[in-house]
Amino acid sequence: MSSIHRAETFPANTPAASQIFTTVLSHGPLTRLEVARRAGLSPAAVTKAVRPLIEAGYLVEDADEPARPALGRPANPVRVDGGRALFIGIKVTGDEVIAVLTDLCCRIRVARHAPLPDREPKRVLASVAELAGELLAEAGDSGVPVLGLGIAVSGDVDRGAGAVRYSPFLEWRDVPLAELAAATTGLPVTVDNDVRALTVAEQWFGAGVGLSDFAVVTVGAGIGCGLVVHGRVVAGAHGVAGEIGHVTVDPAGPPCHCGNRGCVEAIAGDAAIVRRIRETTGVEVADTAEAVALAHRGVAGAREAYARAGEAIGRGIATVANLLGPERVIISGEGLAAYDLFAEQIRDAFGAAAFGSAARCDVQTRPLPFEEWARGAAATAIQSFIRADDQHQNR
Repeated sequence: MSSIHRAETFPANTPAASQIFTTVLSHGPLTRLEVARRAGLSPAAVTKAVRPLIEAGYLVEDADEPARPALGRPANPVRVDGGRALFIGIKVTGDEVIAVLTDLCCRIRVARHAPLPDREPKRVLASVAELAGELLAEAGDSGVPVLGLGIAVSGDVDRGAGAVRYSPFLEWRDVPLAELAAATTGLPVTVDNDVRALTVAEQWFGAGVGLSDFAVVTVGAGIGCGLVVHGRVVAGAHGVAGEIGHVTVDPAGPPCHCGNRGCVEAIAGDAAIVRRIRETTGVEVADTAEAVALAHRGVAGAREAYARAGEAIGRGIATVANLLGPERVIISGEGLAAYDLFAEQIRDAFGAAAFGSAARCDVQTRPLPFEEWARGAAATAIQSFIRADDQHQNR
């Protein structure tokens, strides 16, 4: 596998130093004084931490503008050199593998897609290795090192162990994916739940920058939720925090694959909507695209299925708002292609079910292409590389 990748240790070897770098990564360029204020650290601590980061090429000082006076300390802003390192992010779906090559600022440079005819772990690993090899070859042409690989998978994922405990779409149980992928690719590997990975990307590089408490709700084949509480992505004691897809919103509703009835996912997931339309219209709808087309043509049963889905999603989001009081909820996922069919119901159900000031939560929609899921995986690899207090990677 031709590539440029090597073991490299990030020079920020304390939690405070990695926090300083993360602050510049998300908010920069910033002067040292601005970094100190945002990070809640002393200017002296910032100056001490910034020096080795500049020497190693991870931060650069912008000296083009006249320096602003800052009590004897350099006032030139510092920023992350995105071209200093590259990372690979891979999203595995039930029928496709999507891979991206990003820089240190998680900007996508190259994207690759490959069909997944077989979900057996060895075949999936072969596809992962093939796409990673293609991206490593691209990186080799640039001469910039690849310092990590992130893989995002739906379901119950133990990031600390690098294992997929259960993925219903892949039909996997207890697959040590990080260990296997590291052996196959030779890269440090981080494996995480796909919605949590997307949440990391939104926290550091997207609509969650600067927020200490927010949620990402994804709509599509499943209903997922990533949570950021007090500035940290929450996984929970068992790795399944944020499973609003399995919050019951209608005890008499349809059965869910989890064993319960009336879960948000059993009403608002793509398969549930298609099934509902078939039942109410008698039309043998093949997939989501046909379901959306039917609803856009005004077929009552199809529109009712989407309205019902919107109500379930709105109540699920209200549950998150009531429990955690986030500043913002970001709705994303491939299901947003049908957002116009259930947006009103989401808003109405959220407003009715959110308690008191929880209803003031800023609910935003953020349509994202599938490459963004892979970008989220790359974000987890970047996070593992630079955070000394949160090293969840296999070397």
